[in-house]
This record gives sequence, structure tokens and C-alpha cells, in this order.
Amino acid sequence: MDTLTIIGIASIIIFGLLIGGVIAFLRSKRTRAALTKPRPGIDYAPGVGDDDSEPRDMARKTVETILMPEIFGESRNTTKEFAPTRVEVEVPEPALGRLHKLRARLARSNSVFSKSLLGLLTNGSLDQQAWDDIEAILLGADLGVAATTELIAALKIRIAQANDTSEIFMKDAVRQELVRLLGPDLDRSLNTDAVDRPAIVLVVGVNGTGKTTTVGKLSRLLISQDKSVVMGAADTFRAAAAEQLHTWGERVGAAVVRGPEGGDPASVAFEACVVGRDANVDVVVIDTAGRLHTKTGLMDELGKVKRVIEKLSPVDEVLLVLDATTGQNGLVQARVFSEAVNVTGIVLTKLDGTAKGGIVVSVQRELGVPVKLVGLGEGPDDLAAFEVDAFVTALLN
Repeated sequence: MDTLTIIGIASIIIFGLLIGGVIAFLRSKRTRAALTKPRPGIDYAPGVGDDDSEPRDMARKTVETILMPEIFGESRNTTKEFAPTRVEVEVPEPALGRLHKLRARLARSNSVFSKSLLGLLTNGSLDQQAWDDIEAILLGADLGVAATTELIAALKIRIAQANDTSEIFMKDAVRQELVRLLGPDLDRSLNTDAVDRPAIVLVVGVNGTGKTTTVGKLSRLLISQDKSVVMGAADTFRAAAAEQLHTWGERVGAAVVRGPEGGDPASVAFEACVVGRDANVDVVVIDTAGRLHTKTGLMDELGKVKRVIEKLSPVDEVLLVLDATTGQNGLVQARVFSEAVNVTGIVLTKLDGTAKGGIVVSVQRELGVPVKLVGLGEGPDDLAAFEVDAFVTALLN
């Protein structure tokens, strides 16, 4: 074997040893990295995609409960009954009949039905142009294409059968058809009567719909029904949200569970449910961060919040807060949220400042779930249980 051959073989052996050493080094580095990788819920608060079984103790230590000593007694773990008389609180207006009281405000803003629609129906000349104008009015009121077509067809049949276009007849016909479209037989009651545990209400929605304010008003509404309430400030990305709930809690006698700004919302939601269970309250209402329905990561996080709560207790209500002024865009939002967290009821806010009352019909048809609450103003008691007859009467006043 000549010298060149020996040198070639030696070079190959040395090169192979170098490659093997590099591979071994990289494998060792990956192993060390895996062993020291931060663990969600232990080394840091779990985020989107870290679907841990439940928030760990270290994450929960940063969660605080506001107003607990005054409202629940000396200890969170007490078995004493909820005692809101320990603090000086406001007395909310009774829930019964709120919509009747507020319907004058609704009637003033929703003149599209009472003036434009009834004006066309009773002008004595229902030609094709008149029906086209009626269709445009109903679509402009966000009734939706399918419901508009159905309503017009039903009105034509009634008019043909009765041969009557008087104001009294037309107003009654429109009223009956609107009631039918709104689904008077739908169950609009809130599921807040759980047995041997607090009922859990999760409130969701996009930014700017009045979600946190709705949580405060809903708590007032429940307290007016003699229920005890804990609010969970799981909107940890907006510091003002927790402060808002704190203010509502002071006013009506509800404890607030909050976490650090930017903390894990699932941890706060879970802790609020623990507090509610330990204090024997009737209802835990969870506020969540507003999120655009187009942001997949944020919608996944919302689903995680619900799953974490369900490790402890079933979620009895998922209320989607929609701004009535958003019109058909609200229907797109509703569809995406319903897919993420299985919405059970709709809360329509800002209904007092719009002529688009038909959104109630559209959103119910889109989701197949009822509108349960409506917001008709800025006052603390301007959230009312939705009542079909009172609503239609207000529209046609």
C-alpha cells in the first residue's frame, strides 16, 4: 500500500470521527434543552396553545379577591351564607318589567317600523313600488333577507284574505308577524339555578361591544333577584376592565376575582369559580377579553378558558354580547364565537340608539339561540330580560 493510499484512508477515518462528534454534541444539546424547557403553568403562566389540565398553584398565587372580607366574612373558605349586608350597597331596580319601563326610549329611536313601514302599508296604494320600498326598509333595519321575504309574503296573504288596509288592521298584522318571527316560544331564561354549586356564566364578545359593562349590569340584575354573585375579571389584557368590575362590585355587593395585568385569563376564571364554590354563592359571572373574531389564536384562547373552567364545574351559560349597531357584521361575529364556545344566548347592547331592531330576528336565525338580554341605555339598570311582546309593542308604538 503506497503512501497516498494510507493518507486517504486516514483522512476518511478522521473526517468520520469529526462528523460523529458533531452529531453527538448536537444530540446532547437538544437533550439538555428539553430537560430545562419551561413548563406551562409551573415555570410560567400557560398561554394560547398550552392547554394544561388546570391552572397550577404558582399561577394562582398572583390572583386576588377584592371585597371578599367585607362580603363573605373572615375567610374565603367559610361555609357561611353570602351576606351582602356587611357592606353598604345600592339596591338594584327589580328585574320584572324593566323592558316595559324602557320601551318608550326604544320606541323613540326605532321609528323605522312605526312610521316608515306602517306609513307605506296604510297609504292606500300597495303597488309593486310600495312593496319594493317596504323590502328596502326591512333590509335596512337588519331584518335579514330570508326574514324580510317571509314577512312580506305573510302580509300579502293577510291583506288578500281580509281585503283590508286600514291602519288598525295593518298594525295588528305587522305586530303578529313580527312576534312570530321573533320566536315567542323560545326559552329566554338565564340558566342560573344550579344545584349544590354556583351557576357559571361566561360572557364573550368582540372589542367595544360593552362587554365588561354588561357583566356589571348582569350582576346587578341577578342581585335584584336575590342571588349572590362573584365576578371574575378574566380580561387581563385591559387593566381598566378589572377596575370597572371592582366599581360595580362595590356598588352592588359582589366580590371580584382579578389577576395581574397580562396574566393568564384561564387562571383568573378558574380561581373565580373556586371562590364562588367555597363561598357558596349562587352565580359566578366571568368577563373575558374582547377579541376580533378573525384572530384564530385569541379564539383558541377563549376555548381554553372554557375548558379550564369545566375542569371544576360545567358552564351553564355562554352569553355573546353584540353591538346592535354593527348590523350584518354582528352575524359573522356571532357565527365564529358560537363555533368556539357554543353560545347559549345573545345580549344585544346599544339597542336604544339605532333603528336596526330587526337584528334581533337575524341573529336568532343565524345562531339558533335566543336573544336573552337587551341593553337600552347607559344607566346601571338599563339591562333587561328580552320580552317579545314588549319589544314589538315598542317598535310599533
